[in-house]
Amino acid sequence: PLHASLRDLPMTVRSLLDLARLERALPRLAEDYRAASPFPHAVIDDLIEPDVLARLVDEHDGVPDAAWRNYLHLNERKFANSDVAAWGPTLRRVADELAEPRFVALLEGITGIEGLRPDPEMDGGGLHRSLRGGFLNVHTDFTAHHGDPHLRRRVNLLLFLNPEWESAWGGQLEFWSSDMQRAVTSIAPAGGRIVIFTTTETSFHGHPEPLRCPDAVARRSLALYYFTAEPEVRVRATDYRARPDDGLRRVAISLDNQALHLYDRLKRRLGLTDGAVSRLAGWVGRRRRRR
Repeated sequence: PLHASLRDLPMTVRSLLDLARLERALPRLAEDYRAASPFPHAVIDDLIEPDVLARLVDEHDGVPDAAWRNYLHLNERKFANSDVAAWGPTLRRVADELAEPRFVALLEGITGIEGLRPDPEMDGGGLHRSLRGGFLNVHTDFTAHHGDPHLRRRVNLLLFLNPEWESAWGGQLEFWSSDMQRAVTSIAPAGGRIVIFTTTETSFHGHPEPLRCPDAVARRSLALYYFTAEPEVRVRATDYRARPDDGLRRVAISLDNQALHLYDRLKRRLGLTDGAVSRLAGWVGRRRRRR
């Protein structure tokens, strides 16, 4: 827990993250991170006080329905928002603190990756929300920033915002072996929990089983990605993979994956964003309904 003196500071003054505790634990965190299986990762709890977590949850739920982009296809079913202007003040504060030099230096120390850069554009990141039936098939992430192909994606950070989550609802973040034969690690999306992991061509992860939570419950998270600047980056789209027991779904997953790779190439070539495509799809849908 945070020191009492820090708890007594007004919300507008005090830091919302206990980075001092993280700095004290850095040597152990770095050692555990690099030894973690099936790829380097860390699970960090208790950096956020309950009252701050409650505000984050309220502000996440307060984002208007119209502000969420939907990602509804065979390989995922979720909603996202990367428009920081639509977020409440506590969400913005936490995102800012996770992008400040002090935290980025800690991230470099934990991961062993130097030169990390936060992403103010939140390419693929931001707020994520999944409802009952939502899922995210096992995948590896795109390798280069869509706005700057010289930025290589290196580290993912997920902050879960679920103050109450029952294991029977599913939604555990799964880390899979590099040969996609088994889930090695399963992490509950507990409220206030931060998960950090290195992104590579074999860092397979997801929550592939449809959520079984009540209709009134959402799986909430804040996703932030960190990059390094490099002369050349091998550009590769998000790569979804079938699990051994996916059966006939394997063909559909592969076909959807190919379509998404084409979409990624078009986005990069035309300079499109997911938000622009979502707005265009919405406009086309409304035009069709008027006819």
